[in-house]
Amino acid sequence: MSPFPVRIGSAAQHDISDTVTWYEAQRPGLGERFLWALDDLVHRIADNPRQFPVVESQVRRALLPRFPYALYFTVTTDCVVVVAVLHVRRHPKEWQRRV
Repeated sequence: MSPFPVRIGSAAQHDISDTVTWYEAQRPGLGERFLWALDDLVHRIADNPRQFPVVESQVRRALLPRFPYALYFTVTTDCVVVVAVLHVRRHPKEWQRRV
């Protein structure tokens, strides 16, 4: 089975940018490590998106290793759409508004 294309929604891109900026302000290089972990997780999602649990309706969640963040995404017939990349302590309504 070939990997699913993964599309990062604009709100999720904003989440990622804000998070990288915050981590870089905490310690130089940490934002880059966040991006590496995120990239690895996106590849895992592309390879088998249905391995991750459904958290509501058609939205799945993948937890980021080493960082307290989760990717929320949907799977269509031809691609994966990431709708949010949020700290795990954020209120669920934040990602629910985006679906």
